[in-house]
Amino acid sequence: MKTLKWTAVGAAVLSLWVGVVQAEEWIPKKPIEIVVGFAPGGGSDQAARIIAAAAQESFAVPLVVTNKPGAAGVLAAQQVSRSKPDGYTLLVAGGSETTSVPAHREVPYDPSKDFTSVIRLTNNPFFLIVAANSPLKTIDDVIAAAKARPGQVSLANTGLGGLSHSIGVMIERASGVTLKHVPYQGGSPAIQALIAGQIDVAIGATEEIEGQMQANTIRILAGTGAERSSHYPDVPTLKEGGFDVVCTNMKGLVGPAGLPANVVKYLHDHFHQAMDRDVWRKFAERVGEPTNYQDATGFASAQQAQLGRISAALKQ
Repeated sequence: MKTLKWTAVGAAVLSLWVGVVQAEEWIPKKPIEIVVGFAPGGGSDQAARIIAAAAQESFAVPLVVTNKPGAAGVLAAQQVSRSKPDGYTLLVAGGSETTSVPAHREVPYDPSKDFTSVIRLTNNPFFLIVAANSPLKTIDDVIAAAKARPGQVSLANTGLGGLSHSIGVMIERASGVTLKHVPYQGGSPAIQALIAGQIDVAIGATEEIEGQMQANTIRILAGTGAERSSHYPDVPTLKEGGFDVVCTNMKGLVGPAGLPANVVKYLHDHFHQAMDRDVWRKFAERVGEPTNYQDATGFASAQQAQLGRISAALKQ
C-alpha cells in the first residue's frame, strides 16, 4: 500500500512539475516574420511596419515584415497556414483573406481552423463615396438610380472576392438592386477613376479618402461600420439608412493553427504594449477608430462573425 501511495503522490508531483514547465514564458530566439498579403504601401503593409517599429524595443529579436501579394491576400495566408506553429511566422489578417474571399470561392486553407488569432490592432469602417460633382447625394439616391437602371450603376472594388466587393454584394442583397461591379488594382486607382467620372460609386478606407476629402474632390454617402466613424461623425452608417450591412476592415496578427498558449500570450502582450507607444498611436489616430483592440479570443470571434455575414449575403 505504501508503494502505491507514494507512486500516486509521485505522479501528482510529476504532473504538477510538467504543468509548471509548460506554463513557462516563451522567449523568441530568432527573427519573427510578419507576412503581409498585399503590396508595400497599402493599409495592411503600413499597419505591419508601424506596429513592428513600435514593438521592436520589446523584442530581443528582429521583427521582419515581408510582402507576399496576390489573390487578395490568399497567397500569404496559405503560406502562414502551412508554416510551423512556433511563433516565428505571423500573418496580418482580419481582412479579405480571412473574412471575405473564403465566402466567395474555395481557398487552400480553412479560415476558422488553420490559424491561431493573436491580437486585433485596427477595426475601421469603409465609406461609400462619390465624386464631389456627382448627382448622387445620398445612399437612397444610389439605390433609386440602380432600380431605374439595373446593372448600370457602377461600383468600384479592389478585387473580386475582397471586402469592397463583398460590401457591394451585401448592399445589393439588402436593397434588392443589381450593381455593376468594376474591379481595380487598389483603392487609389478606384478613387481616381471615380473623380475622373469613369465610375459612379467607390468604396474607400479612411486612409485612402482622407486626402481627397481635404481637397473636396469626393463626398461620403455612408459608412459601413456598426457605428458612425469618429473621423466623420456626421456621416450615417448604412445600417442607419435601413440597410443591414456591417463590414469593417480589421487588421491583426494571427499564426498557424496549433500555436501554443504561452507563445500566443507572449506575442499578444508585447504587441498590445506597443499599441500605447507614440509611433503606433499617431498612426491609429490618423486612420483608426477608438474600439480597435481585441484580444486573441475576441479577434477570432470577430473574424468568424464577419465571414458569416458575408456568406449569408451571398446565399440570398
